[in-house]
Amino acid sequence: MSGKAPMPIQKLTAPKKPSPKKDAGAVKSVCGKDGGGFKITREEVQQAFDFFDVNSTGVLRPKDLKTRLSAFYPHMTNKEYRFLISEPNFTVDTLWSLLESNNVTNFDPVKEAFKVYDPNGTGFIDVEVLKGIMGRMGYGEMSKEDMDVLIKTADVDQDGRISLEDFRSMLNFNKA
Repeated sequence: MSGKAPMPIQKLTAPKKPSPKKDAGAVKSVCGKDGGGFKITREEVQQAFDFFDVNSTGVLRPKDLKTRLSAFYPHMTNKEYRFLISEPNFTVDTLWSLLESNNVTNFDPVKEAFKVYDPNGTGFIDVEVLKGIMGRMGYGEMSKEDMDVLIKTADVDQDGRISLEDFRSMLNFNKA
């Protein structure tokens, strides 16, 4: 452990308004603010929701979050997972409503995700953290050679390390 305080956990609860109707043009639906926030399409929200909806029930439960997030946050408690999703019917519409009404500005979700791999704030992915995450995701014990291949694959600027910009490039490459 780095001795740093854990990142604060924000409770996910929907605003008290009717949820948006699903439509065939959902890909064109965008939420987020023009004043510095980030924009996300309905399709991207659905993809994120589907990732966490491990049993394809259409409703997220704390145990679903735990299934996916425990590889990245192995010390998160059941109470914290219940805090994140306390609504009994947390659907993709609930998530969309949360994002639609957000007031977050200057938020960089890729940078926030990168912090999981760089817990000490060095600006580079910690190889041991990456190795641990890969193991917890079911890839087994990663050898030094395996790790070298992972790093070389993601190291766009070829400096032998994975920086935030390398990480960002890797995610953009996977979108194509």
